[in-house]
Amino acid sequence: MRRLSDSYGAAVAAIDAANAADHNMVSFGGVAQPLALVHGRLAADWVARLVDDPDEPLLLAARAHHLRRWEVPRSTYPDGKVGYLRWRRDQKQRHAVDVEAILVAAGYESPVVIRTQQLIRREGLGSDPDAQVVEDAACLVFIETQLAGMEARLEPTRLLEVIRKTARKMSPAALAAVGQIDLDARASALLDAALSI
Repeated sequence: MRRLSDSYGAAVAAIDAANAADHNMVSFGGVAQPLALVHGRLAADWVARLVDDPDEPLLLAARAHHLRRWEVPRSTYPDGKVGYLRWRRDQKQRHAVDVEAILVAAGYESPVVIRTQQLIRREGLGSDPDAQVVEDAACLVFIETQLAGMEARLEPTRLLEVIRKTARKMSPAALAAVGQIDLDARASALLDAALSI
């Protein structure tokens, strides 16, 4: 893996510090941790597993893909698919705006800032392989950290559809990587049922 710059270390520390303020907790590794912090760290880990020698904008975009996401809850948007899609689009835009100040303070020049923002917004999804990698990492983190907990909130048919929609957003490489996730027996069975058709 390439040597990462001092700016990268400073930016990661700032992103993690921002995400550590998330009041939404997730149990990961047997310890309750801020959800956005866990999501950023795991997404960057997935990028490093999916891509040989990822560059700094790609790693930064993964780390910041949920930057301070809890500040605008899903409940502040209308129910239903249209409200959800608008919330998700607006969140990507907000994360991209918010990361600029962090990257500039860390010493990054405009090209890295712009590229990181493009990847957070998933610009070029379908034609830009790095945008797909960020999307893949986000989907893998969702499966890794939230799938099991969704069982209690969604009825089975709806949950299977959520998993299938997630899978449709993923590349073949990311779908193959799902097998590397350590899931409990119930979550594994759900995933197998959803992906078997």
